[in-house]
Amino acid sequence: MPLRLDIKRKLSARSDRVKSVDLHPTEPWMLASLYNGNVHIWNFESQTLIKTFEVTDLPVRVSRFVPRKNWVLTGSDDMMLRVFNYNTLEKVHGFEAHSDYLRCIAVHPTQPYALTSSDDMLIKLWDWDKKWQCTQVFEGHTHYVMHIVINPKDNNQFASASLDRTIKVWQLGSPTPNFTLEGHEKGVNTVDYFHGGEKPYLISGADDRLVKIWDYQNKTCVQTLEGHAQNISCVGFHPELPIILTGSEDGTVRVWHANTYRLESTLNYGLERVWAIAMMKGSNNVALGYDEGSMLIKLGREEPAMSMDTNGKIIFAKHSEIQQANLKNLTDDDIKDGERLSLSIKDMGSCEIFPQTISHNPNGRFVVVCGDGEYIIYTAMALRNKSFGSAQEFVWASDSSEYGIRDGNKIKIFKNFKEKRSFKPEYGAEGIFGGYLLGVRSAGGLSFYNWENNEMLRRIEIHPKNIFWSDSGELCCISTEESFFILKYNADNVAKALETREDITEDGIEDAFDVQGEIEEVVKTGVWVGDCFIYTNSVNRLNYYVGGEIVTIAHLDRPMYLLGYIPKDSKLYLADKDMTVVSYSLLLSVLEYQTAVMREDFDTAKQVLPTIPRDQRNRVAHFLEKQGFKQQALAVSCDPEHRFELAVHLGELRTAYEIAVESESERKWKQLAELAISKCQIQLAQECLHHAQDFGGLLLLATSSGDADMISRLAITAAKKGKNNVAFLAYFVLGRVEECLDLLCSTDRYPEAAFMARTYAPSHVSRIVKLWKEDLEKVNKKAAESLADPSEYENLFPEFQEAVMAEKFLKQERMSLKPAMQYKNVPNNCERDVFQEIKAAQENGTFDALVSAADGLRIADLEEEMNNVDTQPPIFSVPPEPTQPRPAPPPQAAPLVAEPAPEPPSPSSSNEVNLPSSTNKPLPTDDKDDDDDLDFEDAAGDNQFDDDDFNFDDDDLMDDDDLLDD
Repeated sequence: MPLRLDIKRKLSARSDRVKSVDLHPTEPWMLASLYNGNVHIWNFESQTLIKTFEVTDLPVRVSRFVPRKNWVLTGSDDMMLRVFNYNTLEKVHGFEAHSDYLRCIAVHPTQPYALTSSDDMLIKLWDWDKKWQCTQVFEGHTHYVMHIVINPKDNNQFASASLDRTIKVWQLGSPTPNFTLEGHEKGVNTVDYFHGGEKPYLISGADDRLVKIWDYQNKTCVQTLEGHAQNISCVGFHPELPIILTGSEDGTVRVWHANTYRLESTLNYGLERVWAIAMMKGSNNVALGYDEGSMLIKLGREEPAMSMDTNGKIIFAKHSEIQQANLKNLTDDDIKDGERLSLSIKDMGSCEIFPQTISHNPNGRFVVVCGDGEYIIYTAMALRNKSFGSAQEFVWASDSSEYGIRDGNKIKIFKNFKEKRSFKPEYGAEGIFGGYLLGVRSAGGLSFYNWENNEMLRRIEIHPKNIFWSDSGELCCISTEESFFILKYNADNVAKALETREDITEDGIEDAFDVQGEIEEVVKTGVWVGDCFIYTNSVNRLNYYVGGEIVTIAHLDRPMYLLGYIPKDSKLYLADKDMTVVSYSLLLSVLEYQTAVMREDFDTAKQVLPTIPRDQRNRVAHFLEKQGFKQQALAVSCDPEHRFELAVHLGELRTAYEIAVESESERKWKQLAELAISKCQIQLAQECLHHAQDFGGLLLLATSSGDADMISRLAITAAKKGKNNVAFLAYFVLGRVEECLDLLCSTDRYPEAAFMARTYAPSHVSRIVKLWKEDLEKVNKKAAESLADPSEYENLFPEFQEAVMAEKFLKQERMSLKPAMQYKNVPNNCERDVFQEIKAAQENGTFDALVSAADGLRIADLEEEMNNVDTQPPIFSVPPEPTQPRPAPPPQAAPLVAEPAPEPPSPSSSNEVNLPSSTNKPLPTDDKDDDDDLDFEDAAGDNQFDDDDFNFDDDDLMDDDDLLDD
């Protein structure tokens, strides 16, 4: 059977003739030396040319990376060996290395050596630590030395190919070759070593159009490969796969099986003659150089052949050897996430085929190895052969005793290692997928079949790359080249349709699947744990998907492949190509809780919640929030920021208040104030605005609600804190003109104070004019003398005394605070004749009483006045909110949270608006429930206002916009 080998083109770069190619071991770079004298470095991931070296006008026949020095070495037809720094693009060194064209450069893997071969028939060894001194010359070939290669198993040995029709094997330090291999009828162009340890083989290609494989221990030719139509220009054993690659001037690259020497594939990309092949250990990438450009292809699967059972036993293949590691034998319990695990490896023997995939059956008792178009089923414990056969693909069913194979377009189903049934799908079969249902991919889409009778249940127009089924069979993930889909399988709908034979179309049962979500990510490997799908994506992230939410577990620094999840360890295990195994913690209790929520099994969710550690509850809370269970998320979350946002969203004033008290965040107080205002919680809004130091908001709140006490307290506090605009407006709203004047004078606004006094308080004009004069004299004495004082120039102020009398007469009325309902009965000032009212009051004897009552009423006495605020009649009464029942939570949501619901607070009879003194106190009780009116008292609980009730720092107050600031 042919070797199943996926070949994918990753880069196609058109250019002048490419004479050699090389790959960088750590960067995604391909190096190409051109016949036109340039050297290019391509990034095969981004498909871009990233660096160019202009070496010479003559052909550059060879170039090599030296990663440990950040160098590129070039050899050209001007006999020069040049050294370039590929980061800075500068030339580091250059010298004439030979007396004829340079054909090849080989870099020693560990020593500071470079070997060069030339048309001068010599091979030279250079030491760059000794300023590129030539330390040895190897003579013996009688024609051009076309190629040299260092033995990967013995770095002191190398082989050379020459047009003198021989291959010679040399030892560093020895001037003569160890031995010579002869057998080609024409010049030998290329040579390479076999990388595995079990075969002492060399491969060579020559102008006789033959490829020969040599046993260099026995000095014999073991195989000759024929088929190319022109000279062989390059050959190589792949360091990772059991294949041989040969390139020829006939324009083709042939792929041969390294064990059977059978021709597996012929590649022809239409770029004319092939000149170079480059491969690298640890990579499946192959670089090719042609007449018309360069190409990079990827051979084989990216995912290594490995599998882990549910008990933590890992079986993997290293070439044809099967090895085992057991996670139970780990001794270090304190393993950090992403840290390499120290596993003891046990050899289980050699496999008869080259393993490309390995997978356990669901119960872990058997393991299947697939490759070379065949499969072998072994017992997992002792690797004893249970069954084998030919197949292009092999898949396990969810039933551990069943499996299926694909042989061309034919599908065969086996049970207990015996063939049960076979069929040919109507739409053909390009691939099959195992699990709860048998998936068959065809050119027209994906079809799902029942394992029992192979009846098609549903056909979907999609081209999947892989399918992952959950253990329950209810959910499956279909991954494609661009995204993945989460589908729910409706077994009841399928059973009903099969029984009644209704609603079955040519595409099967339409209600068989429901799409749960589509995510624009490429899944590389995946596994289900409950209803959580854990996967690695194309950008090396380890994520899991549950209920529409994607959670990132870790960012990986290299491509990793999922092995599986061990519930008792609460750990997820991954491995890379080199079988380096790492683990990541993922609590089973978190996954169980999320799975229970997704299944609407709220009793189970309630039982699991107490087992989730506190440091993991925030993850659960975010999950609940995204599922719409915000009330439960609030109870589960431990993050104050998250809890506050949830509380505000839910309108939970009490919870939001408690968090704001603890955090003392100005932003939180402002958010809570907005929420309180929206719910008509004036007292709470007042406290929040004071904590947020929002005096403008307090003024708006106080004036909007008609709360004279709040305005009075705000006036005093704002004046003390330098918030003069707010203080002035508050005084003016209260009719406290005298305090407005004092505030203007204290901020040196004497002109404004004088004009205001002339309008509203004529009795203060003389006092303010004197202050104005004193201030103005400091600037302009003449201007100060021009100011007229009504006490000295009464003739300049007509009816001034009458105005003073009117001020006294109206003072009590101005300073009295009337309820809003009485304002419709207050006459307009423009309609009043005050002098006539004074005359009438004098006649009926009430004038003196009015003036006497208004004397001494000053804002300076306001603090004492506010101590008796409880005895004053209410100025503005807000009717209580009608009690509205809370919206009922979803019937299934209540059991999600194990904590008991808070008891309703006791009612309060106080309706006064009081400013609090401190945040370190319990939340005040409310009148109805915690969504309705809350009464906030000060720290002493006396419902009184004190100066100490305002704890603000001057540095926190923004005075830039205050018109009355100093």
